Amino acid sequence: MRSPAASPAVSPGVPPGPVAEVLAHGVGSRHDLPIPLFYAFAGAFAALFVSFLGLALLWGDPRFRGGAAGRPVRLPEGPRTRWVLRILGLTGTALAGAWTVLGPDDPARNPAAHLVYVVLWAGLVPASLLFGPVWRLLNPLRTIHLLLGGRYRGPAPFGYWPAALGLAAFTWMELASPEPASTATLMIFFALYGAAQLAGAFVYGSGWFDRADAFEVYSALIGRLSPLGRRDDGRLVLRNPFDGLDALRPAPGLVATVCVLLGSTGYDGFSGSPWWVDVLQSGPLGRTVTGTLGLLAAILLVALLYQACAGAAGLIGGARGTGAAPLTGRTGPAGVTGTAPRFAHSLIPIAVGYLIAHYFSLLVVEGQQAAILSLGLDRTVDVEVVGAGATASVQVLAIVTGHVLGVVAAHDRSVRIFVPMRAVAGQLPLLIMMICYTVGGLTLLFAA
Repeated sequence: MRSPAASPAVSPGVPPGPVAEVLAHGVGSRHDLPIPLFYAFAGAFAALFVSFLGLALLWGDPRFRGGAAGRPVRLPEGPRTRWVLRILGLTGTALAGAWTVLGPDDPARNPAAHLVYVVLWAGLVPASLLFGPVWRLLNPLRTIHLLLGGRYRGPAPFGYWPAALGLAAFTWMELASPEPASTATLMIFFALYGAAQLAGAFVYGSGWFDRADAFEVYSALIGRLSPLGRRDDGRLVLRNPFDGLDALRPAPGLVATVCVLLGSTGYDGFSGSPWWVDVLQSGPLGRTVTGTLGLLAAILLVALLYQACAGAAGLIGGARGTGAAPLTGRTGPAGVTGTAPRFAHSLIPIAVGYLIAHYFSLLVVEGQQAAILSLGLDRTVDVEVVGAGATASVQVLAIVTGHVLGVVAAHDRSVRIFVPMRAVAGQLPLLIMMICYTVGGLTLLFAA
């Protein structure tokens, strides 16, 4: 993720230096990487092919149990604990809001942009991986709705589409808006976003937040890979993260939401390439329009590739009953059709791998700046706390591991829903898709 205050093209007048490098990648160029590009690609392809062949030979039956899996665990989760977390969420939001409204419009002195882009957006990745959908417990909008007498009336009828639009709007603000670090930009976005979310919640009940709040859905999807989760009976359990993925039910807008995550993160990496920076600065349409078109194109490319490969997988693999709906293009639950929604869960590890690759150095380096500015500490950021070699290793491993986990999740779903004799063949389009995503991810990583 590049900085909303990293260059004059993004935020004029911001001085250079560590503060101005908010949200920058930890690797300056491909020469900083500890391994040559050829070996990175070779290792990635070997991991994908070996995992695919091993699964095809040794994994003939579905093994994941979804919402029925997990060993019960006792953790503090009573009303008192929930209210403590709600108060923490409200307090943090109030402090961030105060900085945004009352603080100087200068990222070098105001922590608002760091609190939004580093603490909230990037920080939710490790928090959700460790503890599950934590934003559901901290979400200040859910707490405000509860305090104002709101009630739960079941999920809203729009599926994940509001969350997909919310994520697209947030990533546009971060990656393509004229001044993403400006307090005015942050105030306008969150005022409109909060009003829209509360309006939806008062019409449809608190179930609205489950699939419509972009940040709650973001945390919940990442939290599918957490060892902590809930079974279908509501019990808090320790579980295989693959069971968490398998428990994700298809719904309208789910594929779009995951594709927005993948496409926007991919554009984030691409936007740091020298060629694209030159296009943004010198293109005839201007930086904002060009950046918006680039972001939309990246999301659309990810979505088209996924839909094409998932559709081909359904045609090759055939379909049998899934317990919810067959995969023959007929309408499933809540208007879900076709093969693509059934494999959307396999994209989540890939998205998480990209998120880790982009945000690892951000959290380690710029997280220091968030604390310094918020607490008024007389310290400077230690930009050498993580070396380029360690950062690059984490980035490459995160991308490759995410794709391997995606192959495993897709394979288990394939042997469950495809015709037995065609289950492996049906996975070939999905393997091709993951190879394309891997090539794209590593290329962007080395080119940034």
